[in-house]
Amino acid sequence: MSVNDERAAMKESKGRDRQSALESSDSDIGFCGWLLVGLSVLLMLVTLPISIWMCIKIVKEYERAIIFRLGRILRGGAKGPGLFFILPCTDSFINVDMRTITFDIPPQEVLTKDSVTVSVDGVVYYRVQNATLAVANITNADAATRLLAQTTLRNVLGTKNLAEILSDREEIAHSMQSTLDDATDDWGIKVERVEIKDVKLPLQLQRAMAAEAEASREARAKVIAAEGEMNASRALKEASLVIAESPSALQLRYLQTLNTIAAEKNSTIIFPLPLEMMQGFIKH
Repeated sequence: MSVNDERAAMKESKGRDRQSALESSDSDIGFCGWLLVGLSVLLMLVTLPISIWMCIKIVKEYERAIIFRLGRILRGGAKGPGLFFILPCTDSFINVDMRTITFDIPPQEVLTKDSVTVSVDGVVYYRVQNATLAVANITNADAATRLLAQTTLRNVLGTKNLAEILSDREEIAHSMQSTLDDATDDWGIKVERVEIKDVKLPLQLQRAMAAEAEASREARAKVIAAEGEMNASRALKEASLVIAESPSALQLRYLQTLNTIAAEKNSTIIFPLPLEMMQGFIKH
């Protein structure tokens, strides 16, 4: 069994223990409670069959009903889906939606570890895992989870640098999910997924980062051009050494240059002179 499975099993066991502590048996309602229950049953029997429509309730497949009898949760926990039976006057119930709920975390202004102000928003997916705890342990589980997600986002991002926020979104989301899941365990809520949607930087910081990136690209371009010049000079040096070993090679290179210029169809006229003639003038 993996660590996550053991952790989930421990949470489920603790949830059952807390639920059993909340649920009260019928023997805890006392003599007056039993008397009121008996009167409620008698009233139901006297008003049959009209009262049957008030006693039978239906919950949908994705819902669970928490029944309170004289203010106490009935043994057995949540009821449903389908039909269930309540007593008039003494029983009341609350429907709990068990489907996955999604909400957006409003953009939060966060000061990162390297003193940069960013605006970050996200999305959270959660569902009610234990309907009894969601009703008995907290007033409004949805609102509490939303507020907790906002504060958790600010706390987690406050320990990260700007570069980590931009590159390690999955790690940040996983850390937020673990923190939220642990905090909402007592509320019977399971946080399934957390995602970071967008990271907005101040306009001045965007301009500074753009200028830095442009300067970095220009520096790399200059380095590449310098390396190209160096390689070209080395190649020219090797070519000059080869031409110096054979005087006729220079004449062939000269004729090749003339052929290239003539192919461009321009009006330039070049008169080639033999190198031997030039050497004669140099000697005089």
